[in-house]
Amino acid sequence: MDLTDIISISGKSGLYSVVGQSKKNIIVESIQNGKRFPTFSTNRISALKDISIYTYEGEMLLSDVYRKIHEKEGGGKTIDHSESPEQLRRYLEEIVPNYDKEQVYNSDIKKLFQWYNLLHDAKKLKLKENKDKKETVGKAENNKT
Repeated sequence: MDLTDIISISGKSGLYSVVGQSKKNIIVESIQNGKRFPTFSTNRISALKDISIYTYEGEMLLSDVYRKIHEKEGGGKTIDHSESPEQLRRYLEEIVPNYDKEQVYNSDIKKLFQWYNLLHDAKKLKLKENKDKKETVGKAENNKT
């Protein structure tokens, strides 16, 4: 999943797309309603491409978790974030069976599914093209001739 330029701003609900920046702030646009506003360095900003989920083997990028959900759901929406914590945890365990149950809180799981559905509704869930795969296919086709 390509989550480049998608951010979360602490204290504000929803997700935002970075559309520009100046010396003192960045301009963001809500992915839900398209409203633009500046956000400043005093705001705590998290880039979704840098967020990961704890597993017993290390960490898994949010983009990889979203890719798995996207594949499981056939590109559709996933479980609603307002379901019970037990249901959300069961679903997450289907996607990431080795997630760290002590370090991943219910609020994290709720946010994970809420963000996925927001991105889905805004048509921002873009699968990343795998350059290596493209190059391999291209080389294989060239070798056929």
